[in-house]
Amino acid sequence: MLTLRSLIFAAGQWLFTPIFALLALFTFPFSRIKRNQIISLWARSMLWWLRLTCNISFVVKGVENIPTTPCVILAKHQSAWETLAFQLIFPAQVYVMKRELLWIPFFGWGLAMTSPIAINRSAGREALKQLVKLGKARLASGLWVVVFPEGTRIAPHKKSKFHIGGAWLASGTKATALPVAHNAGLYWAKNTMLKRPGIITVSIGQPIDCSQLKPDAVNTQVEAWINAETAALGA
Repeated sequence: MLTLRSLIFAAGQWLFTPIFALLALFTFPFSRIKRNQIISLWARSMLWWLRLTCNISFVVKGVENIPTTPCVILAKHQSAWETLAFQLIFPAQVYVMKRELLWIPFFGWGLAMTSPIAINRSAGREALKQLVKLGKARLASGLWVVVFPEGTRIAPHKKSKFHIGGAWLASGTKATALPVAHNAGLYWAKNTMLKRPGIITVSIGQPIDCSQLKPDAVNTQVEAWINAETAALGA
């Protein structure tokens, strides 16, 4: 049944995503926030489909820590699940990602309409400058910015170095950083189609004022909290 439920979810996702990606192209005349709100309906529908087919739901701890103004979300990355759920948990947002993702047919087209911060990772310091420039513009326009400091999905019970980009963005724009941990990898793991039923827990930490902090200090503080909280969640 686990395999069957996972296949049913995947079939629905493969069927619906190209259709919705084409519809997303017609949101171009709208503002970035309005486009984001419309396109996020895809993520909401996928979470509903996931709950229906695979019996995966979620709870959120620390909702009271979510700021009322746009900030930089620095989050654990274990699964594809959080890229969907964050669109339901937080206000309109954009993601920092490698530019190659925008080249994926259908998915990349729809993704481009959300105004992501797509960077060339091999550009080094120039990529950091571009990140701060674009991130500042996105925050000023009312969009939140999501960064996965690990850069890629990391399996539960494993750790990876936190890259400086997200902390550099928060410090460079004097924004608030919001650390987020979760245990989605226990239910929707990387490199497997199988989805295990259960309740994912998302934990939102205390916001960090980065206006007087250097990137290294931000990164160290965020990494320590996320790793400790992730371990507490059993992941």
